[in-house]
Amino acid sequence: MKVLFQSRITLFSAPGGDTVQMLKTREYLKKLGVEVDIAEELEPDVSGYDLVHVFNLMRVQEAWLQVRNAKRQDKPVALSTIYGLYTEYEQKARGGLLGLIARHSSPYMLEYLKIAARGVTSGELHKGALAVLGQGYYRSLKKTVSRVDVFLPNSDSEMIRVAREMKLVDPPYVVVPNAVDTEVFAYDEVDASGLEDYEGCLVCAARIEGRKSQLNLVRAMKDLPYRLLLIGQPSPNHMAYYQQVRAEAGDNVVFIGAVDHAELAKYYKVAKASALISWMETPGLSSLEAAAMRCNLVITEKGDTRDYFGDFAAYCEPDDLGSVRNAVIQAMEQPFDEALRDHVLDHYTWDKTAQATLKGYGMAMAAGKMS
Repeated sequence: MKVLFQSRITLFSAPGGDTVQMLKTREYLKKLGVEVDIAEELEPDVSGYDLVHVFNLMRVQEAWLQVRNAKRQDKPVALSTIYGLYTEYEQKARGGLLGLIARHSSPYMLEYLKIAARGVTSGELHKGALAVLGQGYYRSLKKTVSRVDVFLPNSDSEMIRVAREMKLVDPPYVVVPNAVDTEVFAYDEVDASGLEDYEGCLVCAARIEGRKSQLNLVRAMKDLPYRLLLIGQPSPNHMAYYQQVRAEAGDNVVFIGAVDHAELAKYYKVAKASALISWMETPGLSSLEAAAMRCNLVITEKGDTRDYFGDFAAYCEPDDLGSVRNAVIQAMEQPFDEALRDHVLDHYTWDKTAQATLKGYGMAMAAGKMS
C-alpha cells in the first residue's frame, strides 16, 4: 500500500503535537509495510497513491482543499480529525479584540476571523484560506467531512464531538490513539545525570500560550514548596502572554525553553509530576510521555483526557486557582501508581496506533470501491 500524508502548511515551520503524530504514524506504518510520503503542497497529483490521509480538521483551510483534491482524483480519504475548538478559552480567558469577539459571536466565526488574520499577519492567504473566507468556516467543515471515507479520531469522545457538531449520523471511524515512543521514553534506559537539582520537581512541557494556561499554573504555584519547570517556547502570537507569565513567575519557577524529545525524557525522569492544564486536550502527548516516565499527572478534564487517563490523574479547572493548587499538591504528595504507567504502555504505543490506522485504511478503501 502507498499512502500520501497531508496536513497544515505550517506543520514543520511551527511544529506541534500533530507534527509528532504524523511523523510517528509514518515511521510505524512503514514497519507494517506501508509506503508513506508527505506532501507539503495543497493539491498534488495523487495518482500514484492508494489512499490520501489528511490530518487536522481544525485547519480546514488546508483540509478542505486536500480532501477535495483527493476525491477529484478518485482516491479514498482517511481523516485524522485532531478536532477541538477552544471555545471556552476564547470566551472566558482570552483578552483583547479576539476575546471580545468570542463573547459575542459563534466559535466558527472566530475561527473564520483567525484565518483572515493569519492571511494578513503570517502570509497564509493561500487558495484554501480564500476558499474558506468565501464559503465560511462551518460550511467548509461540513463540506470536508462529507467527502471523508473514514475518520481516525484520537478517542471516542472526539468522534462524538465531531459528529455532534457536523451533524453526522453513524460516521465510519476507528479510534487511533495518541501514543508514547517507548524507545525514547524508556525509564530504565534514560540517563538523567546532570539534572539532580531538579529532582522531585513539577514539569509543564508545552508551548507557552493562553490555551495552555501556564499563567494560572504559575499563580497557583506561589508559596508552594515545589519547583516548577516550564519547558517550551512561547507561541509567536502570544508574546504578551509569555511576558506576563515571566513577570508573575516566582522564585520557584524555572524557564527551560525548548528541548528535544530525548532531553525531555531526562526531565521527566527526575520530576515528580507533570502539569498540562489546558483548555482543551486530545489528550496531550506530554501527559502520555510523562506517565511513561513515572510522573504523576495534573491535567484538565476539558477535551478527551478522561478517555485516556480515567481516575489515574489529578484533574483541575484551568481558570480556578484553588482547583489547580489542590491538584498540584495531590500529585506532588502522592506516590506514583505503577498501574498508570502499565495502562499507558499497554494501550498507547505507536505500534498500536499504526495497527489501528491500517485498519482504518482498509475501511476507507472498501468504502471507496463501493462508491
